[in-house]
Amino acid sequence: MVRVFIAGLLVAAATITGFVLNAKYPGLTFASAAPIFGEWQLHVGPGTPAAVLIAFLVYAKGPELAQHRFAVPIAYVTAVAWTFSLAMIDGWGRFVTRLTGEHEYLHEVPEITDVPTMLKEFTTRILNYQPDSWTTHVSAHPPGATLTFVALDRIGLGGGTVASIFCVLVGALVVVAIPKAIGDNAVLPFLVLFPGAVWVGASADGMFMGVAAVGIYLLTRWPLLGGVVLGWCLFLSYGLVLLLPLALVALWRQGELGATARRIAVALVGVLAVVGAFAIAGFWWYEGYELVKVRYYQDVGTPRPYWYWVWANLAALVLVIGPAAVKGLRKDKWIIAAGIAILAADLSGLSKAETERIWLPFAVWLLAGTARLDRRWLIAQAVTALAVNHLILTEW
Repeated sequence: MVRVFIAGLLVAAATITGFVLNAKYPGLTFASAAPIFGEWQLHVGPGTPAAVLIAFLVYAKGPELAQHRFAVPIAYVTAVAWTFSLAMIDGWGRFVTRLTGEHEYLHEVPEITDVPTMLKEFTTRILNYQPDSWTTHVSAHPPGATLTFVALDRIGLGGGTVASIFCVLVGALVVVAIPKAIGDNAVLPFLVLFPGAVWVGASADGMFMGVAAVGIYLLTRWPLLGGVVLGWCLFLSYGLVLLLPLALVALWRQGELGATARRIAVALVGVLAVVGAFAIAGFWWYEGYELVKVRYYQDVGTPRPYWYWVWANLAALVLVIGPAAVKGLRKDKWIIAAGIAILAADLSGLSKAETERIWLPFAVWLLAGTARLDRRWLIAQAVTALAVNHLILTEW
């Protein structure tokens, strides 16, 4: 309980400090509800009763159903329902327009009619203050993120509604992948009531989270396929290069150094195949990464103070993973690996605010330790998600 108490103090300190900074220096944090990106606004919506009901049912039946023959599909459907219900607290109108704004991916989709040319010219449009620079989110990510929504559009599934639903459906795959990767279904109820679901519905980072979790799981079974999926992850978000510690855990075979080395080599073949394909098409990952660092400080990276966000980010993380994950933190290989990734992202200075969505692919693995907790901690998870969603009008 000491860890949970300290985590609570961290959230309180970050919230109070954020309030003071915003009052004294408007615009400095560029997050009205710091440490969360959004606005303070008490509100309810059509998703409120549904979310409460789902939370109660998971508390009442979740631990038993985790041992059911069809535990994983039941958990997946429930996680989707939980995420949708949280999104509907803000209303359908906000949900379907999350990815259509002027800074978002879908803003650029109608313009992209020639994918080969787009890939060849992608890096030339990353920097800001030029007539044809990409929108904020397109420029801040490798082209794979944008191409995902272009592909949906080309097969007749374009628009904000499909894009938001797609992010939720893919994001919820963590309840399938993580239990299989760690070999313990007892974690299922806690993954279902993951407070981070507030930002899965809908943000592209929720989709990244699901793809990354599937890639890590595949590494434990089929390294080549897992390598291909994680290679694709590199082109969804530059930050997903920090999946490396989790990937190594997935590939490690205790006491079998030779087998581990072979699995790593096979996985690298899959990763390099994807990297090579993009390079041949005209996009070099490292060049894009270097330009994105410049673009970041052309935008919100400069005004946001590092001294505040380097610890306030961790307060946002607490709200994402919930008290149960804090309680369950222990010397577990998955938790340690996720912690290394998060620490590296935090200290880099390239994650100042908005980490409640940006760190989703790493944060969700911190729930691995919840498998040993009793059902009372499910209440804490649900209350955290419901409180955040009802008190703050989040951007995602």
